[in-house]
Amino acid sequence: MTSEGTRGQWWRFTAVLLITGIVLVPVAAVLILSLRPGVASGSTAAFGLANFVHIFSDIPTLTWLANSLGVTLATVAVSVAVAAPAGYVLSRGRSRAVSTYSLLLFFVQSLPVITAVIPLFILFARVGLVDNLVGLGIVYVGASMSVAIWMMAAYIDSIPVALEEAAWIDGASLFTGFTRIVLRNSLPGLLSTAIFTFLVSWNDYLVAIVFLRSQERFTLPIGIQSFFQQNGTDWGSVMALAVVMLLPPVIVFATLNKYFSVGGIGGSLGGT
Repeated sequence: MTSEGTRGQWWRFTAVLLITGIVLVPVAAVLILSLRPGVASGSTAAFGLANFVHIFSDIPTLTWLANSLGVTLATVAVSVAVAAPAGYVLSRGRSRAVSTYSLLLFFVQSLPVITAVIPLFILFARVGLVDNLVGLGIVYVGASMSVAIWMMAAYIDSIPVALEEAAWIDGASLFTGFTRIVLRNSLPGLLSTAIFTFLVSWNDYLVAIVFLRSQERFTLPIGIQSFFQQNGTDWGSVMALAVVMLLPPVIVFATLNKYFSVGGIGGSLGGT
């Protein structure tokens, strides 16, 4: 029995390893091509950082990167700040108004973003928010808000109400119970919501290409597409830009992964 169980574990491990290797092949190809000197780098070495030197010295990569980071981080901050209390109300509320709001969120969540892009473009053009990073951030917040609220509500559902009731008995207010009990135990949910919102904003191309016109306001996806149209044969530089776009999500996951933990909540009820 032990031998059969060990053999089954090795088969599963081998299958996971094989699938992971297949998934990482495109990433490896991007990294290798980014290190091979392109047409514009002027280097004759087999491998090197000439492409990265080229994209940071001759192309406004830092501007595009700063635009993407600014819009994305602002979207994450606003979305999480709104989704946390809204998810709390959705999780704990049992009124008709809350149920109607829940159904409305479900309906909005099912609509593709493209259905709202053109009406929003017309509206934003009248108030001067076209070709504006603030306007782009507003669209991102609206696009991610419904899913963010659902994610927070689903995680808050897993936090026992008895913890809040114990705080209320000790004299805590509703707001204090939310901030000191619910939010402190919702860190994995908050991080999941923040990462989802980060990826929605960071990877967006469709909304950005509609709302942005000036090169100095381009985000990285639009900047890469614009550079590729003009330098389609310079694969080394294009792949170097792709690596720059890959790095922030990788850093975010690597940094926040250790904070994901759902343990400790159930233990809080041990004495109740």
